[in-house]
Amino acid sequence: MKPVNDYRSCYRLQLVAVYLLSFCATVVLLTASTADVGPFLVAFKMVQYTQETYLYDPKVLLQLDFHRSPAKFQPFISAANPGEPWMKVRPLKDSDYDRGFLQLLSQLTHVGNVSRTQFLTRFSQMKASGDYFVTVIEDTRKGEIIGAASLIIERKFIHDCAVRGRLEDVVVNDTYRGKQLGKLIVVTVSLLAEQLGCYKMSLDCKDKLIKFYETLGYVLIPGNSNSMTIRYDEAPTKRNATSAGVVAASSSDACQTVVVILPFKSTFIK
Repeated sequence: MKPVNDYRSCYRLQLVAVYLLSFCATVVLLTASTADVGPFLVAFKMVQYTQETYLYDPKVLLQLDFHRSPAKFQPFISAANPGEPWMKVRPLKDSDYDRGFLQLLSQLTHVGNVSRTQFLTRFSQMKASGDYFVTVIEDTRKGEIIGAASLIIERKFIHDCAVRGRLEDVVVNDTYRGKQLGKLIVVTVSLLAEQLGCYKMSLDCKDKLIKFYETLGYVLIPGNSNSMTIRYDEAPTKRNATSAGVVAASSSDACQTVVVILPFKSTFIK
């Protein structure tokens, strides 16, 4: 993969090019007739799509060996062959703002009113860090994102300055059930973590999802499978009320469970 500085420089140049093209398009729209504008807009749209940027190198997904995962696919599918010719597993693109990526995330949790500028800024920050691997499944017939999961890399001093992976924001469009997409996206990012040299991969999940993740190679660590949180986006009174509710409610409804793949070499076997 390219050094961080190279990624940042290339991405800034691409943004400058897109902004210049946008400015030219605005000038043409204000000064030209409708008949004159048509061919220019077609050309502008083609150039705009050629400027799409991946969050990380998509070639790495083709190197993943799905036979190493304990997951059972019926029929067998992988990131390279997701089971349908119109489905594509790939890194997030900066243009996925227009493909419903944020709308898909809203099926998982609150997203908010994220503008295009905010989206592109956060995308640029993630790409520059080199530690974010947001992976999506696209329905190419509709140009729509239908599944997503994020691998976040944590750089450690422990374990000889090792790196650890965290699985976050797993979501699949409800209308695409029965195509093993949830299993596909989780296994993809789990294998990606191994490919990138992580010594383990962790996730938080609700109790009802433990069995699902266990079929994919994740295990509960006895005596170390609790998830605790401080919410800074809530008022103190509401935060205290929430904490009291957690104590009173059942564990399946109130808290999440930490599940880990540890270590990779003993979990994924050929």
